[in-house]
Amino acid sequence: MQVKRYQSIELACTRKFYVAALSSALLLSSAVVGCSTKNYVRSQTTPLIQQTNDLDAKTAADHRAIVDTDERATKGIAGAQSAADTADQHALAAGQSADSANQAAQGAVNHVDTLSGVVANLDNYKELQNVSVTFKFDKYVLTPDDKKQLDALADSLGSTRGYILQVTGGTDSVGDAQYNYQLSQRRADAVVNYLAAKYSIPPHKFYLVGIGKDIQVASDKTAAGRAKNRRVEVQLLSNMSQGAATSNGGGN
Repeated sequence: MQVKRYQSIELACTRKFYVAALSSALLLSSAVVGCSTKNYVRSQTTPLIQQTNDLDAKTAADHRAIVDTDERATKGIAGAQSAADTADQHALAAGQSADSANQAAQGAVNHVDTLSGVVANLDNYKELQNVSVTFKFDKYVLTPDDKKQLDALADSLGSTRGYILQVTGGTDSVGDAQYNYQLSQRRADAVVNYLAAKYSIPPHKFYLVGIGKDIQVASDKTAAGRAKNRRVEVQLLSNMSQGAATSNGGGN
């Protein structure tokens, strides 16, 4: 009986040992499995976290680059606009100066209906040259051929004393009489402006006459005749003999 009791106690102890050992093994296995799972998760998530961080950094850098580019573009546009505004102001000022100079020159030109009663001793003036330039219908712009004729006339002024230039503008009979009169003035102005600007002819040398359709040089019944009437005549007149130079030359 005593032996059986010892055997029972030994068997119970053995069972407890195996149970304890098995429990320890299970706990150790669980710990190992847990560590393995964590390591696996860490190995898989670490690259994703790094990629996310890299993407965030690149996004931030791209944003800074876009902001910098936008700021530079804004400054560049502002600078270009400022330069354009300055250029426009300079062009406007130059245009205003040219207009003022042109108005001043036109103001000094003698606008008359006729030389009679305006130029003293008109009978003493002799015509030296006569040039006639024609214009297209309703136009007052000089053509290259017109300018060549005026250049030929102006080339002789350096050796001409006591001269004046009678500039007479005309039109055909088509259209309103008042409009034609204004058009004849514009044509005469175009001739005066060209000669004065290119050859520095003093304004007081010009006697500008706008006659509209009042004086015709050809019949307006034909196209050829109307073309001849759309003209500006420039007469070079002098009250001095051109054979000898005198100290009181210059004329009116």
